[in-house]
Amino acid sequence: MNASVERVRDALAELIKATLLSEDARSLACREAGRARLAALAVAPPEPGSLRMDGAWTLAIEQAETPELAPLEGQVNLTLPRACPFTLDEILAPGFEVDLAVDRIRKSASTG
Repeated sequence: MNASVERVRDALAELIKATLLSEDARSLACREAGRARLAALAVAPPEPGSLRMDGAWTLAIEQAETPELAPLEGQVNLTLPRACPFTLDEILAPGFEVDLAVDRIRKSASTG
């Protein structure tokens, strides 16, 4: 895996964790970590041709859905979308709102 994919994966994983976690303090911590990772990406953006967002998204889901975090997840089971709900340009945009992104992930997931 190349460094660009890892950086995008790590940022997306924080957004996914914030979506899945039911405890506000833990979700907030993930949102803050996501903001920091997205800011770092914006400063040194990856080359668009160096990664596929859907691939980074799939890896982010795997990273976020760990057995350790499962007991901390909310009461509703979310099935996250297979396709990344964001483009690279969206997550690099200066006005990208993490809270709205978490809400978008939640709304794009199917509940079980």
